[in-house]
Amino acid sequence: MQDLHLLPKVRDSWSYLYLEHCTIEQDALAIAYFNQEGKTHVPCASLTVVMLGPGTNITHAALRTLVTCGCTVLWVGEHGVRCYAQGTGETRSALNLQRQARLWADPQAHLRIVRRMYQMRFPEPLEPSLTLQQIRGKEGVRVRAKYAEYSRLHNIPWQGRAYQRSDWQQADPINRALSTANSCLYGVCHAAIVSTGYSTGLGFVHVGKQLSFVYDIADLYKMETTVPAAFAAVAMGGPELESRVRRKCRDLFQEQQILARIITDLDDLLTLEDVPGTSEVRELLTGNADADMALPGGLWDPDVGVVDGGINFADEEVDA
Repeated sequence: MQDLHLLPKVRDSWSYLYLEHCTIEQDALAIAYFNQEGKTHVPCASLTVVMLGPGTNITHAALRTLVTCGCTVLWVGEHGVRCYAQGTGETRSALNLQRQARLWADPQAHLRIVRRMYQMRFPEPLEPSLTLQQIRGKEGVRVRAKYAEYSRLHNIPWQGRAYQRSDWQQADPINRALSTANSCLYGVCHAAIVSTGYSTGLGFVHVGKQLSFVYDIADLYKMETTVPAAFAAVAMGGPELESRVRRKCRDLFQEQQILARIITDLDDLLTLEDVPGTSEVRELLTGNADADMALPGGLWDPDVGVVDGGINFADEEVDA
Protein backbone atom coordinates (compact mmCIF):
# COMPACT_ATOMS: atom_id res chain seq x y z
CA MET A 1 0.00 0.00 0.00
CA GLN A 2 1.53 3.31 -1.09
CA ASP A 3 -1.08 5.84 0.06
CA LEU A 4 -1.22 5.83 3.86
CA HIS A 5 -4.33 8.03 3.76
CA LEU A 6 -6.26 4.88 2.83
CA LEU A 7 -5.52 3.36 6.24
CA PRO A 8 -7.80 3.75 9.28
CA LYS A 9 -6.93 6.91 11.22
CA VAL A 10 -4.88 6.28 14.33
CA ARG A 11 -7.47 8.15 16.41
CA ASP A 12 -10.10 5.56 15.40
CA SER A 13 -7.94 2.47 16.00
CA TRP A 14 -7.90 -0.06 18.78
CA SER A 15 -5.44 0.85 21.47
CA TYR A 16 -2.92 -1.96 21.90
CA LEU A 17 -2.22 -5.68 22.00
CA TYR A 18 0.33 -7.19 24.41
CA LEU A 19 1.87 -10.55 23.44
CA GLU A 20 4.39 -12.79 25.17
CA HIS A 21 5.65 -16.37 24.80
CA CYS A 22 4.26 -16.89 21.31
CA THR A 23 5.18 -16.95 17.63
CA ILE A 24 3.78 -14.27 15.30
CA GLU A 25 3.39 -14.92 11.59
CA GLN A 26 1.73 -13.33 8.60
CA ASP A 27 -1.78 -14.62 7.99
CA ALA A 28 -3.28 -13.53 4.65
CA LEU A 29 -3.35 -9.69 4.86
CA ALA A 30 -3.09 -9.69 8.65
CA ILE A 31 -1.11 -11.56 11.30
CA ALA A 32 -1.74 -14.43 13.68
CA TYR A 33 -0.04 -15.51 16.88
CA PHE A 34 0.51 -19.08 18.02
CA ASN A 35 0.81 -20.21 21.64
CA GLN A 36 -0.16 -23.22 23.77
CA GLU A 37 -3.84 -22.45 23.20
CA GLY A 38 -3.53 -22.54 19.41
CA LYS A 39 -3.80 -19.90 16.67
CA THR A 40 -5.39 -16.46 17.09
CA HIS A 41 -6.07 -14.17 14.12
CA VAL A 42 -5.27 -10.45 14.56
CA PRO A 43 -6.77 -7.86 12.12
CA CYS A 44 -3.83 -5.49 12.45
CA ALA A 45 -5.10 -2.82 9.99
CA SER A 46 -7.16 -1.29 12.82
CA LEU A 47 -4.60 -1.87 15.59
CA THR A 48 -2.45 0.97 16.90
CA VAL A 49 0.39 -0.75 18.75
CA VAL A 50 1.66 -4.27 19.33
CA MET A 51 3.75 -4.73 22.47
CA LEU A 52 6.12 -7.72 22.13
CA GLY A 53 7.06 -9.13 25.51
CA PRO A 54 9.54 -11.88 26.48
CA GLY A 55 9.45 -15.13 24.56
CA THR A 56 8.00 -13.67 21.35
CA ASN A 57 9.26 -14.60 17.89
CA ILE A 58 8.06 -12.63 14.88
CA THR A 59 8.67 -13.34 11.22
CA HIS A 60 9.90 -10.79 8.70
CA ALA A 61 6.61 -11.04 6.79
CA ALA A 62 4.53 -10.39 9.91
CA LEU A 63 6.59 -7.36 10.87
CA ARG A 64 6.33 -5.98 7.33
CA THR A 65 2.55 -6.43 7.46
CA LEU A 66 2.31 -4.53 10.75
CA VAL A 67 4.40 -1.63 9.44
CA THR A 68 2.43 -1.50 6.20
CA CYS A 69 -0.78 -1.23 8.24
CA GLY A 70 0.65 1.66 10.24
CA CYS A 71 0.83 -0.35 13.47
CA THR A 72 3.63 0.68 15.81
CA VAL A 73 5.66 -2.22 17.19
CA LEU A 74 7.23 -1.96 20.65
CA TRP A 75 9.69 -4.44 22.14
CA VAL A 76 9.04 -4.41 25.87
CA GLY A 77 10.14 -6.16 29.05
CA GLU A 78 8.24 -8.60 31.22
CA HIS A 79 4.68 -7.45 31.95
CA GLY A 80 5.27 -4.62 29.46
CA VAL A 81 7.00 -2.52 32.12
CA ARG A 82 10.05 -1.42 30.11
CA CYS A 83 10.29 -0.32 26.46
CA TYR A 84 13.46 -1.38 24.65
CA ALA A 85 12.82 -0.41 21.03
CA GLN A 86 10.17 0.83 18.61
CA GLY A 87 9.11 0.35 15.02
CA THR A 88 8.09 3.07 12.59
CA GLY A 89 4.88 5.09 12.76
CA GLU A 90 2.38 5.94 10.03
CA THR A 91 3.39 9.37 8.80
CA ARG A 92 6.38 10.16 6.60
CA SER A 93 6.06 13.92 7.05
CA ALA A 94 8.49 15.82 9.29
CA LEU A 95 6.33 18.94 9.74
CA ASN A 96 5.15 18.00 13.22
CA LEU A 97 8.66 17.06 14.30
CA GLN A 98 9.97 20.44 13.09
CA ARG A 99 7.16 22.20 14.94
CA GLN A 100 7.92 20.31 18.15
CA ALA A 101 11.65 20.99 17.86
CA ARG A 102 11.04 24.71 17.30
CA LEU A 103 8.93 24.96 20.45
CA TRP A 104 11.31 22.78 22.46
CA ALA A 105 14.35 24.89 21.56
CA ASP A 106 12.74 28.27 22.34
CA PRO A 107 12.90 28.79 26.15
CA GLN A 108 9.84 31.05 26.29
CA ALA A 109 7.73 28.80 24.06
CA HIS A 110 8.99 25.76 25.98
CA LEU A 111 7.76 27.24 29.25
CA ARG A 112 4.37 28.06 27.74
CA ILE A 113 3.95 24.44 26.63
CA VAL A 114 4.90 23.22 30.11
CA ARG A 115 2.30 25.49 31.70
CA ARG A 116 -0.30 24.26 29.18
CA MET A 117 0.47 20.67 30.13
CA TYR A 118 -0.07 21.37 33.80
CA GLN A 119 -3.21 23.40 33.11
CA MET A 120 -4.74 20.43 31.26
CA ARG A 121 -4.65 18.46 34.52
CA PHE A 122 -6.61 21.01 36.58
CA PRO A 123 -10.31 21.85 36.25
CA GLU A 124 -9.70 25.39 37.49
CA PRO A 125 -7.46 27.98 35.77
CA LEU A 126 -3.90 28.36 37.03
CA GLU A 127 -3.05 31.90 38.04
CA PRO A 128 -0.52 33.47 35.64
CA SER A 129 1.47 34.70 38.65
CA LEU A 130 2.23 31.14 39.80
CA THR A 131 5.83 30.05 39.30
CA LEU A 132 6.62 26.67 37.79
CA GLN A 133 7.74 25.45 41.23
CA GLN A 134 4.40 26.50 42.75
CA ILE A 135 2.50 24.74 39.95
CA ARG A 136 4.46 21.55 40.59
CA GLY A 137 3.58 21.85 44.26
CA LYS A 138 -0.12 22.07 43.41
CA GLU A 139 0.27 19.08 41.09
CA GLY A 140 1.84 17.06 43.90
CA VAL A 141 -1.10 17.83 46.17
CA ARG A 142 -3.57 16.86 43.44
CA VAL A 143 -1.86 13.53 42.75
CA ARG A 144 -1.63 12.57 46.44
CA ALA A 145 -5.30 13.41 46.91
CA LYS A 146 -6.27 11.21 43.94
CA TYR A 147 -4.31 8.24 45.26
CA ALA A 148 -5.94 8.68 48.67
CA GLU A 149 -9.39 8.93 47.06
CA TYR A 150 -9.03 5.63 45.17
CA SER A 151 -7.49 3.99 48.24
CA ARG A 152 -10.61 4.81 50.27
CA LEU A 153 -12.97 3.91 47.44
CA HIS A 154 -11.53 0.40 46.99
CA ASN A 155 -10.40 -0.13 50.59
CA ILE A 156 -6.81 -0.76 49.52
CA PRO A 157 -3.97 0.46 51.78
CA TRP A 158 -1.77 3.05 50.10
CA GLN A 159 1.76 3.67 51.37
CA GLY A 160 3.09 5.62 48.41
CA ARG A 161 4.45 4.96 44.95
CA ALA A 162 7.45 2.62 45.16
CA TYR A 163 8.70 -0.58 43.60
CA GLN A 164 12.01 -2.27 42.84
CA ARG A 165 12.55 -2.70 39.11
CA SER A 166 15.16 -5.38 39.82
CA ASP A 167 12.77 -7.37 42.04
CA TRP A 168 9.25 -7.04 40.65
CA GLN A 169 7.54 -9.42 43.07
CA GLN A 170 8.77 -7.54 46.14
CA ALA A 171 6.43 -4.63 45.39
CA ASP A 172 2.94 -4.66 46.86
CA PRO A 173 0.04 -5.49 44.49
CA ILE A 174 -1.12 -1.91 43.98
CA ASN A 175 2.35 -0.72 42.96
CA ARG A 176 2.74 -3.62 40.53
CA ALA A 177 -0.72 -2.85 39.14
CA LEU A 178 0.12 0.83 38.67
CA SER A 179 3.38 0.01 36.87
CA THR A 180 1.61 -2.42 34.56
CA ALA A 181 -1.19 0.04 33.83
CA ASN A 182 1.23 2.88 33.16
CA SER A 183 3.21 0.73 30.72
CA CYS A 184 0.00 0.17 28.74
CA LEU A 185 -0.66 3.91 28.63
CA TYR A 186 2.95 4.58 27.64
CA GLY A 187 2.54 2.18 24.73
CA VAL A 188 -0.59 3.95 23.49
CA CYS A 189 0.97 7.41 23.89
CA HIS A 190 4.15 6.21 22.19
CA ALA A 191 2.19 4.93 19.21
CA ALA A 192 0.13 8.14 18.92
CA ILE A 193 3.27 10.30 19.07
CA VAL A 194 5.27 8.47 16.40
CA SER A 195 2.22 7.90 14.21
CA THR A 196 1.61 11.64 13.98
CA GLY A 197 5.26 12.46 13.31
CA TYR A 198 6.46 13.79 16.67
CA SER A 199 9.60 12.80 18.55
CA THR A 200 9.34 10.72 21.71
CA GLY A 201 12.62 12.21 22.95
CA LEU A 202 11.80 15.94 22.83
CA GLY A 203 9.93 16.23 26.10
CA PHE A 204 8.91 19.49 27.74
CA VAL A 205 8.26 18.59 31.38
CA HIS A 206 10.42 15.46 31.25
CA VAL A 207 13.78 15.80 29.51
CA GLY A 208 16.88 13.80 28.74
CA LYS A 209 15.35 10.40 27.89
CA GLN A 210 14.31 8.89 24.56
CA LEU A 211 10.77 8.53 25.95
CA SER A 212 10.51 11.94 27.68
CA PHE A 213 7.61 13.15 25.52
CA VAL A 214 5.80 9.84 26.10
CA TYR A 215 5.95 10.48 29.85
CA ASP A 216 4.75 14.06 29.29
CA ILE A 217 1.66 12.99 27.38
CA ALA A 218 0.86 9.98 29.58
CA ASP A 219 0.82 12.19 32.68
CA LEU A 220 -2.15 14.07 31.21
CA TYR A 221 -4.37 10.98 31.49
CA LYS A 222 -3.06 8.81 34.34
CA MET A 223 -5.44 9.97 37.05
CA GLU A 224 -8.49 9.15 34.96
CA THR A 225 -7.24 5.92 33.38
CA THR A 226 -4.37 3.93 34.83
CA VAL A 227 -4.88 4.83 38.49
CA PRO A 228 -8.58 3.84 38.68
CA ALA A 229 -7.88 0.76 36.52
CA ALA A 230 -5.05 -0.38 38.81
CA PHE A 231 -7.01 0.07 42.04
CA ALA A 232 -10.09 -1.64 40.57
CA ALA A 233 -8.00 -4.61 39.35
CA VAL A 234 -6.37 -5.09 42.76
CA ALA A 235 -9.75 -4.85 44.49
CA MET A 236 -11.06 -7.71 42.35
CA GLY A 237 -8.47 -10.07 43.85
CA GLY A 238 -7.30 -13.34 42.37
CA PRO A 239 -4.23 -14.46 40.41
CA GLU A 240 -2.78 -13.00 37.19
CA LEU A 241 -2.94 -9.41 38.41
CA GLU A 242 -0.95 -7.99 35.49
CA SER A 243 -3.23 -9.56 32.87
CA ARG A 244 -6.29 -8.27 34.71
CA VAL A 245 -4.82 -4.76 34.79
CA ARG A 246 -4.11 -4.80 31.05
CA ARG A 247 -7.67 -5.84 30.29
CA LYS A 248 -9.00 -3.07 32.54
CA CYS A 249 -6.82 -0.53 30.76
CA ARG A 250 -7.85 -1.78 27.34
CA ASP A 251 -11.53 -1.36 28.17
CA LEU A 252 -11.02 2.02 29.83
CA PHE A 253 -8.95 3.37 26.94
CA GLN A 254 -11.70 2.36 24.54
CA GLU A 255 -14.48 3.76 26.73
CA GLN A 256 -12.75 7.13 27.15
CA GLN A 257 -11.51 7.26 23.53
CA ILE A 258 -7.99 7.96 24.71
CA LEU A 259 -6.41 7.66 21.28
CA ALA A 260 -8.71 10.23 19.74
CA ARG A 261 -8.09 12.57 22.66
CA ILE A 262 -4.31 12.19 22.45
CA ILE A 263 -4.25 13.10 18.76
CA THR A 264 -6.46 16.15 19.31
CA ASP A 265 -4.56 17.22 22.43
CA LEU A 266 -1.19 16.96 20.66
CA ASP A 267 -2.51 19.20 17.91
CA ASP A 268 -3.87 21.80 20.35
CA LEU A 269 -0.97 21.59 22.79
CA LEU A 270 1.79 22.26 20.26
CA THR A 271 0.11 25.08 18.37
CA LEU A 272 1.11 28.60 19.39
CA GLU A 273 -0.36 31.05 16.91
CA ASP A 274 2.24 33.73 17.64
CA VAL A 275 5.23 31.39 17.12
CA PRO A 276 6.14 31.09 13.42
CA GLY A 277 5.79 27.62 11.93
CA THR A 278 3.69 26.09 14.71
CA SER A 279 0.21 26.50 13.22
CA GLU A 280 0.86 24.52 10.02
CA VAL A 281 -0.94 21.47 11.36
CA ARG A 282 -3.29 20.94 8.44
CA GLU A 283 -0.38 20.80 6.00
CA LEU A 284 0.57 17.49 7.59
CA LEU A 285 -2.74 15.99 6.54
CA THR A 286 -2.77 17.32 2.97
CA GLY A 287 0.90 17.25 1.98
CA ASN A 288 2.57 14.81 -0.39
CA ALA A 289 4.95 13.19 2.10
CA ASP A 290 2.42 10.53 3.08
CA ALA A 291 0.94 10.08 -0.39
CA ASP A 292 4.24 8.93 -1.90
CA MET A 293 6.86 7.40 0.41
CA ALA A 294 9.58 7.70 -2.27
CA LEU A 295 8.92 11.37 -3.04
CA PRO A 296 12.00 13.50 -2.19
CA GLY A 297 11.56 16.10 0.51
CA GLY A 298 12.21 19.80 0.19
CA LEU A 299 15.58 21.52 0.37
CA TRP A 300 16.36 24.16 2.98
CA ASP A 301 17.06 27.65 1.64
CA PRO A 302 18.22 30.60 3.78
CA ASP A 303 16.13 33.11 1.80
CA VAL A 304 12.81 31.39 1.06
CA GLY A 305 12.81 28.62 3.67
CA VAL A 306 12.13 25.51 1.56
CA VAL A 307 12.47 24.83 -2.15
CA ASP A 308 11.36 21.74 -4.05
CA GLY A 309 13.68 18.75 -3.96
CA GLY A 310 14.41 16.39 -6.84
CA ILE A 311 15.20 19.27 -9.23
CA ASN A 312 18.39 19.69 -11.20
CA PHE A 313 19.87 23.05 -10.20
CA ALA A 314 23.02 22.56 -12.29
CA ASP A 315 21.66 24.75 -15.11
CA GLU A 316 21.22 27.76 -12.84
CA GLU A 317 23.38 30.71 -13.95
CA VAL A 318 26.23 31.60 -11.63
CA ASP A 319 27.50 35.17 -11.51
CA ALA A 320 31.20 35.43 -12.30
